[in-house]
Amino acid sequence: MTFVQVMILATIALVIFLYGLIINLQKWGTGVTGYGLEPQEGKKGSAITFLKTWWKQVTAESHHGHGKPILEVLILDIIFQRRILKRSSFRWIMHLFIFGGWMTLFALSGLMFSVEMIEKIGIELPFTTEVFRDWLSIPNYIFGYILLIGVLIALVRRLFVSEVREASIMYDWVLIGVIFLVTISGFIADGIRTGFIWSLGLDPSAAPPAALFHSIFSLFFCIAFIPYSKYIHVIATPLAILANKGGE
Repeated sequence: MTFVQVMILATIALVIFLYGLIINLQKWGTGVTGYGLEPQEGKKGSAITFLKTWWKQVTAESHHGHGKPILEVLILDIIFQRRILKRSSFRWIMHLFIFGGWMTLFALSGLMFSVEMIEKIGIELPFTTEVFRDWLSIPNYIFGYILLIGVLIALVRRLFVSEVREASIMYDWVLIGVIFLVTISGFIADGIRTGFIWSLGLDPSAAPPAALFHSIFSLFFCIAFIPYSKYIHVIATPLAILANKGGE
């Protein structure tokens, strides 16, 4: 599969994601023009209405939440998720590893994509895409393992913590299974290419198909699928926390 074909697939995945996100924003902004107000009868939801209301709440001097400084909320409540830490340190480690691993790998992929695009349009860089990919290999491995550990903790909780297991439905197992498959497929694709631990003894010629499977699977289940699943909370929760200024 060519670079252009992958770009087309990435664009399709992004469009699906944005469409789903807009639908959610419209649902959240159904006629609401202020915090705590009931939706206006018969009024169609508006993403713009929601965003305006949310921004007004974030920037308001008066507050209904805890009134923490925005920077503190952003760093401690959203990035380091202190609210979860107060409830359970084990659950906090799981969330932090999954969130941190997922978002960092996404950012590293974005960096690699940017370098490839710069090269494609003819701008000369002081390094090649191959060299840049090698530079990213160590942080990719580190945060890949961080994500894997977080996913394994989630699986252990669902298997061995009775209240979590009893509250889990098949949908929950599918979601965590998808992240596990995406993570493992990434290690295998890179392992085949480099001959590292995860190569599983496969011939290097299997590297391109393995990488293609990982890329397509990641695009559609780690990006496009987010607004249509429970994972929309990675967007909804930070928005709510910021609007509440750290309030519960």
